[in-house]
Amino acid sequence: MKFFYYPGCSLEATAKEYDYSARMICRQLGIELVENDQWCCCGATSAHSLDHLLSLALPARNIALAQEAGLSIVTPCAACFNRLKRADRELRENTEIRRKIEAICEFQYSGDVKIYSLLDALASLYGLEKIAAAVKKPLAGLRVACYYGCLLVRPPEITGFDQPENPTVMETLVAKLGAEARKWSYRTECCGASQGITNPKFATRLVDQLLTMAMEAGAQALVTSCPLCQSNLEMRRSPHLNLPSFYFTELVAVALGIPEEKIWFHKHLVDPRPLLRSLLPAG
Repeated sequence: MKFFYYPGCSLEATAKEYDYSARMICRQLGIELVENDQWCCCGATSAHSLDHLLSLALPARNIALAQEAGLSIVTPCAACFNRLKRADRELRENTEIRRKIEAICEFQYSGDVKIYSLLDALASLYGLEKIAAAVKKPLAGLRVACYYGCLLVRPPEITGFDQPENPTVMETLVAKLGAEARKWSYRTECCGASQGITNPKFATRLVDQLLTMAMEAGAQALVTSCPLCQSNLEMRRSPHLNLPSFYFTELVAVALGIPEEKIWFHKHLVDPRPLLRSLLPAG
């Protein structure tokens, strides 16, 4: 299995642990990720507020690179996934927009490139049973709240991801890893990521609500697939809410027995290592 890998900007900065763990689990599972170092920002989160055509041309350029490589795109970032899917829909359905973007990006759109979030690619293309068979260190005793946020599931006519109001793929994945996904009703609520800098008090109120409800559900940690969400959950919380937030790839890496602590867990603002050490055998 081979994909054009689009990490996006966050995974080269505030979410390096997401990039590291994504690459490592794919290598372990035999999934080849091909990255072209000419990729560009997809425009999330501000381009669509400034210039509609620019907000489509930026992700379209990455689609053009994938098309040239003859590969479908996989991206870990929920925001990148959303912007790429939006651009692809416009290219498929809007002839006038497609012609403008083709001129800007200097390519002819073929429609052959499919766009997947890494979470969906692992679940629906690689297969959850194959992941379960590769588990070496089951995450027994770990109780998590799976948090999808906004951009992976909405709007459903664009993303086409799982059930927009009641997604379950992440819960099924963590169960295959041996962990328990707790039931809660805030899995697709907004964390206020776009307000994190301009209106931090508002973002903190949203984050605190999410963390409080996850704790009420009995979760010891949250797990997400969005770098904007993960950053907000750890950075914009009130100090007394010390609930770790994992990327789903990090939990897959731990369950597969990939050494991780020296590589990425120290980058978390809420250190998840004490929790994992209390649950998992050493070695």
